[in-house]
Amino acid sequence: MSWEAWPCPPGQERRPPPPTKDGTVLFKIPSTGDLCETYYVLWGTLTSPRPPLICLHGGPGIVHDYLLPLSLLSTGTHPPIPVLMYDQIGCGKSTRFPTRKGDSSFFTPALFMAELDNLIRALAIPTFDLFGHSWGGMLAVQFAATRQPAGLRKLILCSSPADMPTLCRVTESLRERLPPDILAVLDTCERDGTTESPDYQAATIEFYRRHLCRAPGPFPAELLAAFAAMAEDSTVYSTMNGPSEFNITGSLRAWSIVGELPAITERTAPGGVLLMNGLWDQAQDPCVQPYFDKIKARVKWAQFALSSHMPWLEETERFLGVLGGFLLTE
Repeated sequence: MSWEAWPCPPGQERRPPPPTKDGTVLFKIPSTGDLCETYYVLWGTLTSPRPPLICLHGGPGIVHDYLLPLSLLSTGTHPPIPVLMYDQIGCGKSTRFPTRKGDSSFFTPALFMAELDNLIRALAIPTFDLFGHSWGGMLAVQFAATRQPAGLRKLILCSSPADMPTLCRVTESLRERLPPDILAVLDTCERDGTTESPDYQAATIEFYRRHLCRAPGPFPAELLAAFAAMAEDSTVYSTMNGPSEFNITGSLRAWSIVGELPAITERTAPGGVLLMNGLWDQAQDPCVQPYFDKIKARVKWAQFALSSHMPWLEETERFLGVLGGFLLTE
């Protein structure tokens, strides 16, 4: 069945709750010594008997807003699960570095792992579960494999490629299935170097509606807010990714964690690993298969048949049921 004929997902049925608190923590950039701030938002309390779920947004540089439905876990589970989100350095309400645009020696996975380490220490979080979406999952799995964090309990990887060359090949295949007129606009703008033009952006949206978010009607408000933030400041995204999801020219284009995956054992993630993607996902099964094959901890794989790259915006209640069930299982 074609994309157009496939059933539409239900989308969101409940609105996210207001946060309990927000704030900032100081962070010293290891490579430069610059002092900056990481902005965070918390639902619930960090003194809860349940470990908090720390959520890593994608992009890189797309801000935390589009993950907001995950905060429903703080009210919709028994017992409630504290949820912590933050804007990674370079975007949103955290310190930005617009003059570093294009500086791949500054914006590195090591920088963002150090920021995550700093946030955990600053908020005195002894035990936690870690959720990462897309780039956030790449960051989470590299953090788990290379840092072996002592407080990590469960690891959740949602729509995250294990290596970027595979994602690029899969994305090119999906792109070739776009309508010919849309494909022609993309090809022309990329050839002419006009990827910031309105025509290119409109054509990009057509890809996104198929393989980024299939939620019914207009894009959800949370996703539009994240898009707006990235349009205002695309420093991190353009440096590490490139002009779009299917034109990856940034410093992550050769990234791979496949060789390090066996380092994630039952000791690293004693509560196990949850792997998730959508049937229409940009991160198709070949992109995530290495996690299932090579991680040495217990791995559960859940796929969402009506979703693409953001199933918590597309099949919200089913997604929260799967994720909440995994987090509450001892």
